[in-house]
Amino acid sequence: MNFLQTALAFAVCLGSLIIFHELGHYLVARWCGVKVLRFSVGMGKVVWSRRFGRDQTEWAVSALPLGGYVKMLDAREGDLDDLPAEDLKREFTRQNVWKRIAIVAAGPLANFLLAIVLYAGLYLHGVEEPTSKISVRTTEAATATASNAPPSAAWSAGLRSGDVVTAVNEQPVAVWSELRWNLMQAAIDKTEARIAVERVGQGRFSFVLPAAVLAAQDLDGDVPGKLGLGVARPAPLVLEAIAGGPAARAGLQKGDLLLSVDGVPVADGIAFIEIIGSAAGKTVQVAVRRAGQQLVLAMVPKAEQAKTGKGTVTVGKIGAYIALQPDMITVPSSPVAAVGKAVARVWDTSAMSVKMIGKMITGEVSLKNVTGPITIADYAGQTARMGAASYLSFIAFISISLGVMNLLPIPVLDGGHLLYYSLEVLTGRSVPERFGEIAQRLGIGLLLTLMLLAVFNDVARLL
Repeated sequence: MNFLQTALAFAVCLGSLIIFHELGHYLVARWCGVKVLRFSVGMGKVVWSRRFGRDQTEWAVSALPLGGYVKMLDAREGDLDDLPAEDLKREFTRQNVWKRIAIVAAGPLANFLLAIVLYAGLYLHGVEEPTSKISVRTTEAATATASNAPPSAAWSAGLRSGDVVTAVNEQPVAVWSELRWNLMQAAIDKTEARIAVERVGQGRFSFVLPAAVLAAQDLDGDVPGKLGLGVARPAPLVLEAIAGGPAARAGLQKGDLLLSVDGVPVADGIAFIEIIGSAAGKTVQVAVRRAGQQLVLAMVPKAEQAKTGKGTVTVGKIGAYIALQPDMITVPSSPVAAVGKAVARVWDTSAMSVKMIGKMITGEVSLKNVTGPITIADYAGQTARMGAASYLSFIAFISISLGVMNLLPIPVLDGGHLLYYSLEVLTGRSVPERFGEIAQRLGIGLLLTLMLLAVFNDVARLL
């Protein structure tokens, strides 16, 4: 079932982005008077097609689903001697350079526009998110104790569990996603993060995560988690002990407050689950508070197989539901504010993507951050299962990434063609055909290399 849901979520995500991108090219080409011969979703052999409109444009679905194209009347792709003069005027290369720039740029711009529309809709409706109230791990390792691991960066900076973050580097923060975003930006820019917080009953404080600490973070994964930060969760209260499970047999009851496991204090349900998960088949002593009294219950977590990003692993489970839901907040925006926030979000995401690409080229960021269709499909499935808001936000993010990628100055991509036309504007002459052919081959080679790297990284993550 999960596989089918993931496949469907991936198909809807990729298909909609391809269609929207190519519609940008198509609509601007028609607006500029260029004749469009084919609009294809997918590459390679056409498997289905129909013709519509005055120009009898062929609308097609092709065999390879990873891409699409708009085929225009183009002198570089065939002999046009038999065409009537009226059609020759509508040939792509005979248009002035500014029209060609507009047609080529329309695809990536359509992706940015789609992202703005999706984000604006989400901001207008209001998205329920965890607040910026944090939990702080005392040590670097999630399951380590203070005696065998150095303190986490967040703990060393002075942050404590229960703090509510109000700003990062003077940028207001209200929800967890904004906190994570600002920390990611600081890590990419290798600058310090000045974190303003409100501490219940004590007032307002400001703490600093040093630039050296953020610069050392591997951007592939959970940056806040690596710094020792997490979403604040409620006290580890037992919501239900499943009849017949290890917890129920040991005497655990609904309403019990979990205090520690084998003497190790548990701050919240996540910490308790992590400790139990690593104790499959072992007897553990669980201290609880019940009706004002402290009890110690001995139980043996049952060994079960679970799938993770590192493959199938053995984890311990006791058959109990623990309170995990963090404080949530929904903040709808006015139409004007929603559009403004959406534009800012698209701009910031695009800028971050460009920075990441630049740092990968210079070697400052690992190439393992290049992801391919397998990882995208996995995230598409995960966000679809989380709800419509998460899924639409994911589509918007991928739409921005597609727009940025297509603007890279690589021949065969839109950015490569824009580079040619920019040179034509500067020099007054078009790029020599022979140069274009050589650049095209190099571009295809570079693109294939990037695709192979992305697939390799995807497979490596699975393994």
